[in-house]
Amino acid sequence: MRILVVCGAGASSTFVVQRLRQAAREQGVDVHATVATTQSLPIDLETADLVLVGPHLHGEIDRIRAEAAHGGSIVVLMPADAYADLDGSRSLALVREAAAGTSHDTTFAHPRIREDHS
Repeated sequence: MRILVVCGAGASSTFVVQRLRQAAREQGVDVHATVATTQSLPIDLETADLVLVGPHLHGEIDRIRAEAAHGGSIVVLMPADAYADLDGSRSLALVREAAAGTSHDTTFAHPRIREDHS
């Protein structure tokens, strides 16, 4: 599963990516998570199955969803306390919910996202 974590400049999303990777590793979930900024997003979207958007970008969520729709990426707005997820487990749960189509932000299971529990 290819995940982009988007914030304004890339600083806060770096922490989310590091913690998400660690939680995925501990739970045996195959993820490739990277940082994106609002400026790099149009290019970075080409490689994403799922886009986690920083809560401070809630005003841009419709634009981001429109850009992501071209490539079929799911876009999920992270909760306001997303950066307090110190072990990445809540972020990984959000990813799993979105992939399964059970997230409050997503209404369908996404066929491009597959988990590998090897």
